[in-house]
Amino acid sequence: MNSQWETVIGLEIHTQLATKTKIFSGAVTAYGAEPNTQACAVDLAMPGVLPVLNQEVVSLAIKFGLSIDAEIAPYSVFARKNYFYPDLPKGYQISQMDDPIVGKGHIDIDIEGKSKRIGITRAHLEEDAGKSLHEDFQGLSGIDLNRAGTPLLEIVSEPEMSSAKEAVAYMRKIHELVRYLEISDGNMQEGSFRCDANVSVRPVGQKELGTRAELKNINSFKFVEKAINIEIERQIDVIEAGGKVVQETRLYDSVKNETRSMRSKEEANDYRYFPDPDLLPVEIDETLKAEIKANLPELPTAKKQRFQEIYGLDSETANNLTSSRQFADFYETIIKESGGDIKLCTNWVTGDLAGALNKSGLDISQSPIDAMRLAGLLKRIGDKTISGKIAKQVFEILWQGQATADEIIEKEGLKQITDTGAIEAIIDKIIADNTAQVEQYQSGKEKVFGFFVGQVMKQTQGKANPADVNKMLKKKLSV
Repeated sequence: MNSQWETVIGLEIHTQLATKTKIFSGAVTAYGAEPNTQACAVDLAMPGVLPVLNQEVVSLAIKFGLSIDAEIAPYSVFARKNYFYPDLPKGYQISQMDDPIVGKGHIDIDIEGKSKRIGITRAHLEEDAGKSLHEDFQGLSGIDLNRAGTPLLEIVSEPEMSSAKEAVAYMRKIHELVRYLEISDGNMQEGSFRCDANVSVRPVGQKELGTRAELKNINSFKFVEKAINIEIERQIDVIEAGGKVVQETRLYDSVKNETRSMRSKEEANDYRYFPDPDLLPVEIDETLKAEIKANLPELPTAKKQRFQEIYGLDSETANNLTSSRQFADFYETIIKESGGDIKLCTNWVTGDLAGALNKSGLDISQSPIDAMRLAGLLKRIGDKTISGKIAKQVFEILWQGQATADEIIEKEGLKQITDTGAIEAIIDKIIADNTAQVEQYQSGKEKVFGFFVGQVMKQTQGKANPADVNKMLKKKLSV
């Protein structure tokens, strides 16, 4: 990046709240229904209908606010944001302007091992708009109003990020938090979590902010980083060529990897905000706040710190294990139910399990092996019923079905051979049959030792205890 310029970035994150019904109507919010089958008279703005606030959205917003140490407004007002668009039947969106439900807060991000605090200006409630569909309509557009009225929490950061990497780290942190709090599923493919990025550049040392462009509706971490970097380059090129950056809304084209102008950027007064006369102000008392605060889950940063202290994990491993509330719970269940060998549990959860989930494109909540069944497998490694190598075979079978580790070990005859007499007899025969290799080992070629271990494991179909095999072989070969 050109060292003469510095970047200033702020994000507006829109997260759909996990309520069963919409913010101002009783229509359901489930994703994937046939177009316009989940839009009631209120969502369609039929004459004479009135909005009724869903109380649960207020509680979810407060929950978020408390988790970022934000001010919670005792008095909050809904306003009408007026603009015309085909997917907005009323001709206005019900949102919040002067009195948002969540005020100033903050969140800490990690960048290259250093912590940086990012201020959050506000988080306000609003309704989502419908969706325009542009395919299969023979040159026309279709409108699906299923999404209209879905509750949104818009989280607005301070313009305190100075690179695309910082913006992605902040977005990931908010994504992690809303999922921990279970206020949103955070599904970016379904549009439950998306963001607008406000990007500007200025000469290094200049205090005044540059003219910003808003990159609209980006729904992946990869695209956020790419879009911001492309926009930074574009703005620098414009200024260095003698032009001026104009305040506008731009779209990111992921196919062409470019941003393009969508419309001039509106100011708040262009929307003619005014308090919605159909909705009463919301008053939040201290009792409700205290009740919600008492029921907050352990938050990601605190959980990561606890994992490092209690389980002796390094920062990266703790970060991976606490990346989601479900993953952290899975890990702790494994430790509790398998006998508490932390190193064994950590290796299997971050290695074999995480690898299998990644290969299959699954989230921990979709894992074919639940925590109890994996704990059952680790118990059998711990008590030496099976070896680590055999355990990998059992894991593969567990992944494919509903049996337990004990059932698989019994059915497949996979119990580790613990009869030292039987193992000794096998070792004696292998030594007798491979005198050349014995001479090589005894003449100092220690690498040959692996040959003998391999032969024993082959003869025992991997069921011999590797530690016992190594010990016995060394004793007999040193004679």
